[in-house]
Amino acid sequence: MIKSIERLLIIGITPYILENGVVWFEKNQARIEALRLAPLDSTRGKPLAQGKPDFWRKHTLVIEKDQKIMLSEFMRKLVDLGYEKYQTIALPGEFAQQGGVVSVFPINSRHALKIDFLGNTVESITELALENTDEETPLKKIIEAKRREIPHDLSKLETGDYLVHLDHGIGKFSIKEGGYYVIEYAQGDRLRVPEAVSYKLSPYVGFTTPTIYRLGGNLWHKTKRKVKADIIKTARELLKLYAEREVVKRAPYASADDMEAQIAQDFEFDETVDQKRAIEDVSGDMEKDTPMDRLICGDVGFGKTEVALRAASKAAVSGRQTALIAPTTILAWQHFETFKKRFAKFPIEIALLSRVQTKSEQKEIIEKLKSGEIDILIGTHRLLQKDVDFKNLGLLIVDEEQRFGVKQKEKLKNMRAALDVLSLSATPIPRTLYFSLSGLKNITNIQTPPAGRLSIKTYVLPRSRKVIRNAIAEELKRDGQVYYLHNRISTISAAREKIREILKSTGSDPVDNARIAIAHAKLPDQQLIEIIKDFRNKKTDVLVATTIIENGLDLSNVNTLIVEDATRLGLSQAHQLRGRIGRGDRQAHAYFLYPKKHLTAIGKKRLKTLVKYQELGAGYEIALRDLEIRGAGNLLGREQSGTINKVGLNLYCQMLNEAVEEIKKES
Repeated sequence: MIKSIERLLIIGITPYILENGVVWFEKNQARIEALRLAPLDSTRGKPLAQGKPDFWRKHTLVIEKDQKIMLSEFMRKLVDLGYEKYQTIALPGEFAQQGGVVSVFPINSRHALKIDFLGNTVESITELALENTDEETPLKKIIEAKRREIPHDLSKLETGDYLVHLDHGIGKFSIKEGGYYVIEYAQGDRLRVPEAVSYKLSPYVGFTTPTIYRLGGNLWHKTKRKVKADIIKTARELLKLYAEREVVKRAPYASADDMEAQIAQDFEFDETVDQKRAIEDVSGDMEKDTPMDRLICGDVGFGKTEVALRAASKAAVSGRQTALIAPTTILAWQHFETFKKRFAKFPIEIALLSRVQTKSEQKEIIEKLKSGEIDILIGTHRLLQKDVDFKNLGLLIVDEEQRFGVKQKEKLKNMRAALDVLSLSATPIPRTLYFSLSGLKNITNIQTPPAGRLSIKTYVLPRSRKVIRNAIAEELKRDGQVYYLHNRISTISAAREKIREILKSTGSDPVDNARIAIAHAKLPDQQLIEIIKDFRNKKTDVLVATTIIENGLDLSNVNTLIVEDATRLGLSQAHQLRGRIGRGDRQAHAYFLYPKKHLTAIGKKRLKTLVKYQELGAGYEIALRDLEIRGAGNLLGREQSGTINKVGLNLYCQMLNEAVEEIKKES
């Protein structure tokens, strides 16, 4: 028998509901209130529950027959209360819409209900046959379902870290006690969140210090609503972009042949499990009839270049040209040297195009490119200029895409329509963002270090002549080489002379004859390459350089890094620099020095983090604290960074994932 209902109370899915009928809410330090639901009362004007009226206004929704309310507003309120939209409903906490009919299964109701709208008026509310007969409480079911969603690692929380609560916004983590996470808000407000519903919590990651508000206001809900509107727009654009890509067709690349197998066999290391998967993913993409657009993410030194090299060999075997574009001349030259060495015994023609070549050399390369004599062209943004024309370009490899400027990125986008695109990035992609985008963009994470690789011993010390001298002496004693980072071009020559003086000072094991060179971005490209060549060929012992060494140098004999003033570096930049050493099987040492009198609290925290996360693959943890939003901006568009800051990256990614799923269901 269909039962008609005059008035319906829908209770929100909040972290306070621990059991049916009992809600826990904490405010003002230690005072805990247990709010008990009064029986559903259809009489107008009577209180819905014992406890604070404000709390119930925000966490309940009352719908009655003949009520004026827009259908879209009603569904938005359901979403705000934590209900999820599906095509058909099956469990408490779900709702569905078809035309002017909304089906909803309130967590405080035994039956699901159907609400009929006539325009902007509730025409009727009736029970559906769908009934919750399970002894488990509806909330427990919802908790179990939510636990299977995007995981947030709360194990590394420290007192004072910012935490985002899905329903109540950004607060400061205080302590975990008795199975509860205690979060502090403004003016002494505190919230105890049970472990069972920790899916509501995520570490705040952002580039601004967030504002902390009191509990119970409307501001957080307004912020989330605005962010959700932005996210839905972004999700629609992403879906449109990738749907357009799926329509484009091209002939599949040839399956692996003997030459590809030989190139793989010549690899001097054993591929890691992740590296193998990345190579297989790329190969699989190229053998399809739709263009590849894959992002390979991996920490510094984890083998992304080898993945690119295998892709280029596959393109060459199929008679298609490859363009590899790098952001700096040094990085382009490094790739050219690597590719040239690996393809030396194969009929694959490789060329380098950058400002290093003379105009006549560049002209000759471009002519050969047009005629198809060059199989793989490696270079800087010079590859994007109008006079560069390929005979049969099939594959575009973009190394460190995030380092290209806006105009250069636009040119890259214009090249992409029917091209296979392989992007390489040492910016780790957060798990949450990966989860959100993996249904749209093909991403492969390389997270395992090469076999035999040792983690880099990291030291944070006050700057002193003794530390500098001993670090260099120890490295030179084992016939190794040293990077010395001095990040000011105007004083870099003086820094070299100062090191000479330090090394000549009295003490054991003098290193008077150390050969010291300098490298910085204002040197002519050809001179810079010659300096790096000499360093590679062990004609130099110590390279005093700016952050120009951050990308592209892969020298296994350089295993000591000295950073003269680590307070001037961002965390991720420091981690990237550290990745320039320890490329072989020798123990490497990184010294991050700081001036004794000028270490700020922020600087101290950064340096402490470098020491804390020095194990291999620590790039993800480093990125959590310094670089995730830049990484997100690279994938989603820079304009998203402001929106991400409002709710933190983890919650943003979760909301993006939900928006993508919602839009997919609509289409």
